Amino acid sequence: MNTPHESEHDHAGHDHAGHDHAGHDHADHDHGPGGHHHHAPPAGFDGAFAFGALLNAGFVAAEVVFGIAAHSVVLLADAAHNLGDVLGLLLAWGAAALGRRRPSRLRTYGFGRSSILASLTNAVVLLVGVGAIAVEAIQRLVIGVPHGAVGSDTIIIVAAAGIAINGVTAWLFARGRKGDLNVRAAFTHMAADAVVSLGVVISGVIILFTGWTWVDPAASLVVAGLILVSTWSVLRDSLDLALDKVPGSVDAEAVRRYLAALPGVSEVHDLHIWGLSTTDIALTVHLVRPGAAMDDALLHRTCDTLRDRFGIGHATVQIEDGASGQICALSPEHVI
Repeated sequence: MNTPHESEHDHAGHDHAGHDHAGHDHADHDHGPGGHHHHAPPAGFDGAFAFGALLNAGFVAAEVVFGIAAHSVVLLADAAHNLGDVLGLLLAWGAAALGRRRPSRLRTYGFGRSSILASLTNAVVLLVGVGAIAVEAIQRLVIGVPHGAVGSDTIIIVAAAGIAINGVTAWLFARGRKGDLNVRAAFTHMAADAVVSLGVVISGVIILFTGWTWVDPAASLVVAGLILVSTWSVLRDSLDLALDKVPGSVDAEAVRRYLAALPGVSEVHDLHIWGLSTTDIALTVHLVRPGAAMDDALLHRTCDTLRDRFGIGHATVQIEDGASGQICALSPEHVI
């Protein structure tokens, strides 16, 4: 992929592959002292990450203690799951902080992609936890659990506390779940945890009234299934972002049609759209405009439209006149 090089100038000409007329612009242009503005991960969620991680860490410790005391694999399974969530919250918090750091000469896009790495790591950790839960549950089902060996009252009390803790934590992230994959991952996991804790309460009630101890490992398998379902979409989306797939919010063909319809454009090639982070989207493209001079106003309008209509906040546009007899090294479309 042709990756744009950051520079310290604005709207200056470039010389790429022998073409003279090239333009560079950012959709989030800021004429103030700060130069270009980029959407950073919301600082308002720092407190949510910190509080959620602390609250859930305490709950994990309680689940381990009471799970061992009650001989409950479903409580221990939920503890392992919640430990993964604590690590995920810490990763997401760190990624959000890194994402607000300014770019440097060596990291020209800053640390925005750390949020993608955090959400991907979070999903993988949860899937590993699912595997551990399933193995332990199956062993319990095969070996069997002695009657009365599981403390159902303890399960009910601890899991009920989990509903409250996970529900409150999910609420902290509810307002940002549609704008940032990292925040969405945190919300999804906490909301799923609240549902899982409800399932654990139900299993404890069944054991209390029936004495069916096999319900404990069976319920842990249900927990594993719910975790898998809730995690899959986050894993898929974060993996797509890590592999530079066009973000799902962008219609790549609509972008191409818009660029091809710009005044004087006869060809569009080397078009790339990818996620700079879980919140920012970038684009690079070559536009052939025969005989056209540099037009900064057109570049501004183009990048403004890319931002407003398609949500692409960082656009780099190279203009070529196509009349010099030289063919761009990155044309036709299949060339990367």
